[in-house]
Amino acid sequence: MKVDGKDMRPIWLDPESRDVNVIDQRALPHELVVLELQTVDDAIFAIQEMVVRGAPLIGITGAYAVYLAVKTAPAGRADAAYLRKASGRIRAARPTAVNLAWAVDRVQQKLESLSAADDLLEAARVEAAAIAEEEADNCRRIGDHGVDLLETVSRRKAGETVNILTHCNAGWLATIEYGTATAPIYVAHEKGLQIHVWVDETRPLNQGARLTAWELGKAGIPHTVIADNTGGHLMQHGLVDLVIVGTDRTTHTGDVANKIGTYLKALAARDNQIPFYVALPSSTFDWQLRDGVREIPIEERDPDEIRYVQGLGDNSLRSVLLPPKTSPAGNYAFDVTPARLVSAFITERGVCQANEEAIRSLFPEKTAAP
Repeated sequence: MKVDGKDMRPIWLDPESRDVNVIDQRALPHELVVLELQTVDDAIFAIQEMVVRGAPLIGITGAYAVYLAVKTAPAGRADAAYLRKASGRIRAARPTAVNLAWAVDRVQQKLESLSAADDLLEAARVEAAAIAEEEADNCRRIGDHGVDLLETVSRRKAGETVNILTHCNAGWLATIEYGTATAPIYVAHEKGLQIHVWVDETRPLNQGARLTAWELGKAGIPHTVIADNTGGHLMQHGLVDLVIVGTDRTTHTGDVANKIGTYLKALAARDNQIPFYVALPSSTFDWQLRDGVREIPIEERDPDEIRYVQGLGDNSLRSVLLPPKTSPAGNYAFDVTPARLVSAFITERGVCQANEEAIRSLFPEKTAAP
């Protein structure tokens, strides 16, 4: 994607140092900061501290973290035991997004299939890069399939503006290119459709207000930042045509784990007969779990993310305390939207209903747990 006329991705390999560079998303939108990841610990820090975030990007970062494990192996020896230990640490960095374990396991298994004479470092680099390119292509395909939904609304409204509500950041900053929920929006913009995006601020870390708004602004897409609790009001007054969100883990039966607050948007959409779509690549499906509400692990993060808010003040980033110092806070990072509230999934292979039969019809090669 382009930022001020320059092609940019949220993660890339430095051509000279061969270390991994990432955009530090904690500093956006007020500063564009690039961090260099040199070690496994650097990558784990980046994943845990939200330097990088979003299920596909977390997975890609995990893949490159395995590459860094090989690059920094003691005495240059990345044997099977060493790789398993390093991969286990990376995989455990965050619990909810299924892409992390998927990508780490894929690179680890690739390396374990090679002989001692093979160049493990180059193999790890190639596999991580392949995952990144596949996810970029998947997101473009999600856009190609999802834009049909926007075009249908546009025709129904005789070309008037299509109003889309989204939650959190499921854009290229969370993936590699195009994003998931934003992919149909970018494609619609390329086609010249009149669109407008309601951008939930997405407390506590404000990924909507900070990241989605920054992305859409750079792309020249009309948008309005709103408080998280505004969506229901807009729906009641006919100001939302459809909702599109991303997901960090979705069961093969259709339950959707996404940023906290997504469930409430789905409820409001159902009450107002507004389509609620979830956009995701196949790497975000969990082919083992069946009951998302009871089985998907929900990450609980530092309560200070609730208690403090970051913004620009006196030309520098500052954090300020919101509640009384003595008030405790609970920081649940995700909630689960049951399949019954999802109108459809938008995937790289097409649009399908949110149930096991429909999902498996698109991905027949996948198998569930016995």
